[in-house]
Amino acid sequence: MKKFEGMTDEALAMLYVKGNNSAFDELLDRTQAKLFTYIMFVVHDHDIADDIFQETFVKVITRLQSGQYTDSGKFIFWLTRIAHNCIMDWYRQQEGRHIVEPNANNDLQNLSMASVMDTFRESELVNEQVLRDVRRIMDALPAPQREVVYMRFYQQLSFKEISDITGVSINTSLGRMRYALINMRRMAKQHNIELALQD
Repeated sequence: MKKFEGMTDEALAMLYVKGNNSAFDELLDRTQAKLFTYIMFVVHDHDIADDIFQETFVKVITRLQSGQYTDSGKFIFWLTRIAHNCIMDWYRQQEGRHIVEPNANNDLQNLSMASVMDTFRESELVNEQVLRDVRRIMDALPAPQREVVYMRFYQQLSFKEISDITGVSINTSLGRMRYALINMRRMAKQHNIELALQD
């Protein structure tokens, strides 16, 4: 809405706390696509993602109305943290689901990512295929590993921010990333997929 143009998410949240329902509508418009994409990326099922998304916003509304939000300058992190907790609650409810967690002693090895160059169309096509392959491989990772990869490379969050949102230590976040990279390399090798981008 035009009247909220230029206002931060944090300011909108505080306006809603004071009784302005239109401010919440604007907040929802601004954040729903990003939040749903994050949830969908972790759970891989549209119906489940939709349920978790709705549950997340019910909790957001409840917490805002009960004064559990203070303007910390990071509304989207607060929102993502609630979504993360809803996702973890959903996984806990699943029977027979066992996800192996990495050891706390693992740390992240050096990681470098080549940038996609658009100089030649052939390179673009190769790079597009590589990115599709990477996405397919990421989809096969266990949820905690997929989540940390998504937050790090798609949302560009630091490991400190990932740790804060997911409620695990930085070492655990680093360990999950390390396991994700090992698993992605292993799957790429098994399927003869070349993950190097061309420049």
